[in-house]
Amino acid sequence: MTRRIPLPSPVARIYEAVAELEARYPGRKFTPDGHLVGSIGEVVAAEALGLTLYPASRPGHDAFDAAGDVQIKMTGPRGRGVALYADCVRLVVLKVVSPAEAELVYDGPGAPAWAAAGPMGKNGQRVVSLARLKQLAEGRV
Repeated sequence: MTRRIPLPSPVARIYEAVAELEARYPGRKFTPDGHLVGSIGEVVAAEALGLTLYPASRPGHDAFDAAGDVQIKMTGPRGRGVALYADCVRLVVLKVVSPAEAELVYDGPGAPAWAAAGPMGKNGQRVVSLARLKQLAEGRV
């Protein structure tokens, strides 16, 4: 079953503005990406899952709870996968599905996601598809 997480209203306004710009200027994409989406994902996951965030830009993991360290990834509405630099203890992956909500795609051990990721790219990252993460989350792998 898919879990939806409400986005904080300032975040929802960003995605509403993106939708408005794309409607006003057909053919142009106004995609929030990079640090903005990563930071949004971290605070949304922390609030929804009761995680404590580490200081920004900490290598390896973004947060922790009583069970241990957590790596958080978020992708926008058009995202099809997330990039990983290394294995992690626990991986949480969110996808923005509307201006007001994100979907919790994966919340589980990092090792299966790392094993399912593609080959190492020139940038040192491996990409795992959201479809594969959903299969892992549903125990279909």
